[in-house]
Amino acid sequence: MTVRVLAISGSLRTESSNSSLIRAVASLASEAMDIHVYGGLGELPFFNPDLDVNPGPPAVAQFRETLKNADAVLISSPEYADGVPGVLKNALDWLVGSGELIDKPIALVNAAPRATHAYASLAETLSTMTAQIVRDASITVPVSGRLRDEHEICADPLVAQALRDALAALALAVT
Repeated sequence: MTVRVLAISGSLRTESSNSSLIRAVASLASEAMDIHVYGGLGELPFFNPDLDVNPGPPAVAQFRETLKNADAVLISSPEYADGVPGVLKNALDWLVGSGELIDKPIALVNAAPRATHAYASLAETLSTMTAQIVRDASITVPVSGRLRDEHEICADPLVAQALRDALAALALAVT
């Protein structure tokens, strides 16, 4: 069985440590996992309940469909002003009423050990949405400022193993 994972960076910056971490995860995944890196956060319109109709905005419909087809989700998000970046929170707001995250296994991978507020807030939001936070797959990997891109992340044996272990725990939660 192939486990389909949707990997989301909470940053729109191409060269952010979170985006690099997501790309590294995709490179490190076993053949039993299909990692799809989602790049459409910046395309989602601002959440407005008046627009949350069927079929709704095309970017939202595509995001929801992608999530529906995923067995699990992996999120790596920066922390801005002690909170979750607006673009990621906006994406989650589009999912509150539609239910794609209900009981969906989620791994939260933190790229900066000092970024604890956003991590806690994101976990709370996802729990409220009844997503299944997989504790053994939710790790902090100190890459921010130390490992500049996904190649350096993959080349670091300790970080690479921690990411492989998190992916294995996420896959176990799916089966």
